[in-house]
Amino acid sequence: MPILVMKFGGTSVATLDRIHRASKRVAREVANGYDVIVVVSAMSGKTNELVGWVDETSKFYDAREYDAVVSSGENVTAGLMALRLQEMDIPARSWQGWQVPLKTNSAHSSARIEEIPTDNIMAKFGQGMKVAVIAGFQGISPENRITTLGRGGSDTTAVAFAAAFGAERCDIYTDVDGVYTTDPRITSKARKLDKIAFEEMLELASLGAKVLQTRSVELAMRFKVRLRVLSSFEDNNESAGTLVCDEEDIVESKAVAGVAYSRDEAKVTLISVADRPGIAAAIFGPLAEAGVNVDMIVQNISEEGRTDMTFSLPVDQLARAEKAMNAAKEKGAINFHELVADTDVAKVSVVGIGMRSHAGVAAQMFRALSAEGINIKVITTSEIKISVLIDRKYMELAVQALHDTFELEKA
Repeated sequence: MPILVMKFGGTSVATLDRIHRASKRVAREVANGYDVIVVVSAMSGKTNELVGWVDETSKFYDAREYDAVVSSGENVTAGLMALRLQEMDIPARSWQGWQVPLKTNSAHSSARIEEIPTDNIMAKFGQGMKVAVIAGFQGISPENRITTLGRGGSDTTAVAFAAAFGAERCDIYTDVDGVYTTDPRITSKARKLDKIAFEEMLELASLGAKVLQTRSVELAMRFKVRLRVLSSFEDNNESAGTLVCDEEDIVESKAVAGVAYSRDEAKVTLISVADRPGIAAAIFGPLAEAGVNVDMIVQNISEEGRTDMTFSLPVDQLARAEKAMNAAKEKGAINFHELVADTDVAKVSVVGIGMRSHAGVAAQMFRALSAEGINIKVITTSEIKISVLIDRKYMELAVQALHDTFELEKA
């Protein structure tokens, strides 16, 4: 039998009624001739509740016990869905990560998948099981301890299973009906895309689009897993949702596929840093060791052997960055006159594989922002992306202006 992977997010399994509804979707695919691997998240809000309990119990908690607690939400959902399917006379059983076993490294709360042996589940399919309901977001370490994959890890679980089992497709059911050209809450002109390339989706996910977890898209691109994003609250046909696929599967691409934004950004400038070989390593090494995720980097023109270094980062990592820089200064590793932080900024980006063959996208983008009186603080580019850092108060205006400029409402 061909295998189909179906993943249901927290809102899709938030209540017993919604689990019943999701089970009906699974039953339809079984009737269509598939053996189905279902990956489930915890019921909406449950993981936050479990994390809260851990924080309340132990401020400096053991990460292994943290994983043991927060992974339990998915176990409940998997068991309930297996029971529901059995009530519908569909041979199904639930699987926790260790039972598969989904093997990971030992990085608790942010583990990486290393291997998914297929023998156990394939043997059960051979014995008549039609649906394997997998508790997402979890695995087992080499030390035989439960691990979790980090927030959004159920998406990664689903794509990894699709790759391991050679599934025909991986359907991600969520509370939106596909991938849009931008956030429909910001502009009503946002249009649902029928198809989007892996590279575009990866950029959009990393730049703030919340539809898919970045690691899941990376896996899908690496193993050529066809992903489909669907609404769990609508009746879907074969052409519903958005297909995330190879660039070759898209006949003609517009210059820009979508506009993404990230509201929670901060900008840091180290004023008057020595302009010498190795200074960048001396700055960004300690930041990496402190777990700070640096994004945009700009070095100003040197004057009399001194320069300014500017970089952006998530605003919730600013305190860590300041601590790392001040510690490096005290040790004499770097010498700067002042650290200036701006927490009132946002990042807005345009993304599209069509940029490779369309000239002038940057000029169009900058003209559109200029026409709205929006000043650009930092610019970074890649082959298929242009990002700018601007004042946060202009973020929604910038998104709307760029969406209009590139006429993304048009198919």
